[in-house]
Amino acid sequence: MSRILIVDDEEKIRHILQLMLERQGYQTAQAANGEEALQLIKKYNYSLVITDLKMPKMDGMTLLQEIKKIDPDCPVLILTAYGSVETAHKAGLEGALGYITKPFEEKDTINMVRTYMRVSEAVEENRIYREELAKLYDFSNIIGKSQNMLYTIASAGEVAKSPYTTVFITGESGTGKELLARIIHHNSSRKGKRFIAINCAAIPSTLIESELFGHEKGAFTGADKQKKGKFEVANEGTAFLDEIGDLSLEAQPKVLRFLQEREFERVGGTETIKSDVRVICATNQELEPLVGKGAFRQDLYYRINVFPLQLPPLRERGNDIVYLAEHFVQRFCLAMGKPSPRITDEAQRVFKKYSWPGNVRELENAVERAVILSPDGTITLENLRFLGVAPAGVAGGDAPYLLPEEGISLEDMEREIVRQSLLKANKNQTAAAKLLGLTRGKFRSLLKQLKETDL
Repeated sequence: MSRILIVDDEEKIRHILQLMLERQGYQTAQAANGEEALQLIKKYNYSLVITDLKMPKMDGMTLLQEIKKIDPDCPVLILTAYGSVETAHKAGLEGALGYITKPFEEKDTINMVRTYMRVSEAVEENRIYREELAKLYDFSNIIGKSQNMLYTIASAGEVAKSPYTTVFITGESGTGKELLARIIHHNSSRKGKRFIAINCAAIPSTLIESELFGHEKGAFTGADKQKKGKFEVANEGTAFLDEIGDLSLEAQPKVLRFLQEREFERVGGTETIKSDVRVICATNQELEPLVGKGAFRQDLYYRINVFPLQLPPLRERGNDIVYLAEHFVQRFCLAMGKPSPRITDEAQRVFKKYSWPGNVRELENAVERAVILSPDGTITLENLRFLGVAPAGVAGGDAPYLLPEEGISLEDMEREIVRQSLLKANKNQTAAAKLLGLTRGKFRSLLKQLKETDL
């Protein structure tokens, strides 16, 4: 129930307000002076404080200032017989929601309290939301003990302290590039501002400039009103450019200029707009080969590659695979009400043996599927048959692959193995062929048989 603190040196006023408010279902507490009020505020949480302006020793304005030092979000209403524009303005500057003028009518007072209690509830909800975000995006929540992951986390923690530095995150699809970008944002001085994510690969090249920089009314067919771009909306916050390697050549010079000057013009406009934005870029591609082919500007590459962070693929993170799997098992079992969130030793060996081409995202999906298949939440070898991998000496003897009971298409399996080899070798055919024990010529022939475009 909402609790209101009434502060006034006149007992009669405190009593009248108490009766008014408690008739409406509010709980109240009273303080006869500012010092007493501060002691209560340090001990208890109040949804609203109503304080008289004129009191001996400590007046209402001084009390307001002291309250804001203790709890900046605490809503305060000033009670005064000297209601004026000047009083309201000064109280507002010090952080008061508003003021009630003596003598007060019950109906008007209750309506004002109701209005500001809604504000108080919104402030409290926002506070809880901020606390949840802080917990969600704390660096300590990143699961990983492998050396390459620990180095990346430590580096990200350092660059988070530098709110103007451009960050460039690389890593395969599913390694958590956007999550890392959000963690950097929420651990920087920009954490109270917006984080705007833009997937450069998902926006048509004809619209990317409008999405990033906005447009003026009539700039092109269908532009029936002015629109702010992502860089403008993200002012004082962070803009995350995912899949930056897919940014069109036409848009690249404008992005380069923005990174250099932090200014731009909307499409069809002439006004120069400035925006204070930290830019974090990410890609699962190698940009240097694209630069060599002329598909990505060299000057833009150097501009975004100020502070590079490499997210290692899951297959290179050792026991992190098991730690992450255990985390996901706990989470999904809790959500599904299954009592025994556990991974058997055999299942752990399967998790570590599998190559995880889809990285953490694939692992999360696999664990969810396994939890659904498990009656009590214990993940066993049986629940992981869909991965097609078995540890030595289990179910399939020394064979590295477990044949599902329903059988499998050899052509599909061959295609999947070739696809994984290309993925693991970053599409280098010579390296992929070596992984399969083939010559490059035989590997090329195999690609043709399997229709290279299907991989």
